[in-house]
Parts: sequence; structure tokens; C-alpha cells
Amino acid sequence: MKAYLTSIGFAFVLLMSSIHVVYAGSQQHGKPTFTPEAIATFSKNVEKYAASEGARAFIIARRGRPIEDMPKGIRFTHTAVAIYSTVQLTNGNTAKGYAIHNLYQDAEAQGKSHLITDYPVDFFWGAYALEAGIIIPSAEVQQALVNLYRDDKAKLLHNPRYSVVANPFNSERQNCTEYTLDVLNAAIYSTTDIAQLKVNAKAHFVPQKVNMSRAKLGLASIFSDGVTLSDHGRKIETTTFGSLARYMQKYNLTNKAVTFTHSGQIENI
Repeated sequence: MKAYLTSIGFAFVLLMSSIHVVYAGSQQHGKPTFTPEAIATFSKNVEKYAASEGARAFIIARRGRPIEDMPKGIRFTHTAVAIYSTVQLTNGNTAKGYAIHNLYQDAEAQGKSHLITDYPVDFFWGAYALEAGIIIPSAEVQQALVNLYRDDKAKLLHNPRYSVVANPFNSERQNCTEYTLDVLNAAIYSTTDIAQLKVNAKAHFVPQKVNMSRAKLGLASIFSDGVTLSDHGRKIETTTFGSLARYMQKYNLTNKAVTFTHSGQIENI
């Protein structure tokens, strides 16, 4: 009996570790994998690249786990919107740079989320790899995103009920990338009516299938408020950086979609 219980306990640890490995990376703070200098250099290079492309607004993503631990079709674990802004420096001065508008999962209450504006160094602080996903929208979409944040309307789209595998076609739960999709569609359709945005998403957006067994996800949901299938039907699908890129490319909403590495390597998506 003791050996049986031990094997069950070990299996549970493996299960929860796999769930953590797949979806870790959408919380605000994390232990840095790289030196502060390396993170600062990479962050500045991301900013320089975006600025060289004339981006006033773009979608940015980071990876919080090794790529081999990610489910098929998912490369990044956290996505947000970057807006060229006046940035307040620690010495009290101001400068121009990119402010990053995030939906972060709460570290303690994992079924909840909050909105935080930070900057590239903060964004990449807990990243597993110095690699960024970057989608630079068309000029028209960029301007609409700038206007949305200027008018402080993006916050109207926030749903604090968090799930790592949130269904993008209803408002029961939300994760960072679904929030980004909602913000993007609010800019495209000039509305913050969330019911209408969900109708539009259902008509045009193709989500990413979650390549993890329903049984494993269902068991994880028993032990973690941050994982739930209550907003899904038969299919388990969610919003990812890759599905956002495909959506925007399909409807000619993108100037550029790339991965950008610490070595300066740029690869089209």
C-alpha cells in the first residue's frame, strides 16, 4: 500500500510539473535566467528593432519555459501590447520608449489576473530565453491601438477571471493572449462591446488546439484555480501568439511578424 501511494504521489508531482512547465511565464515576476546586463541589452535591442520598423504599437511575446517542454504549436507563454510612449525614468526625468501593457496572472490567487504597465527590461526579466515574438500591425491598426490606450479604454476589456487555457470565444475566463486578441479586435472594430467582439472573433479567428490530454488538464484544474475547462465544450482551444500572427496575416493586418533573438537573428513567422 505504501508503495502504491508513493507511486500515486510521484505521478501527481509529474502531472503538476508538466502543467507548470507548459504554462508558466504569464506572471509578472520571475527569477532571472540571465544577468541584468544581458536582459537590459536584449530589451534595448528589441526596442531598437521595433523603432527601426517605425512601430508606434506592436504585439510582443516572451517564452517562460524550454521550447521542448511546450505543446506542439505553442512557442511563447506571455503576450502583451507595446505602445511608444513617454516613459518616466527612475531619476525623475522622462524619455521616449515602449510601455508594455500586460495582463498578468496573480502569483498567489492563480485564478485571477491584473493589468500592469511595465517596460521591456521588466517584461523579459523572468524569460527563459532571450527571444521575442514581435507582430508589427499595419499603420491603421497601430494608430487604432494607440488611440485605444490614449483614451484608457483597453482596461474595459479586462476579465479578471483567469485560466491558462481560456476559451477565446466567450467571456467566462481570460488569459494574456486572449486579452491581447480582445484589445486588437477592439482597435480593429472600434468598439469595446465585449459581446460583439466575441461574435467577431468566432467569425474570423482560428484558435490554437491545446495538445495536452483533457484528462491531464481536468485533473490539474482540481488542484489549481489557474487551470479550468469550465469555459470549453468538446474542444480545448485557446489563443496563442502564433494564432494571433496567423489571424492578422490572413486579414492583411500585419506589416511584419518575426522572432527576434539575442544574437540579432530575425526569422519571419
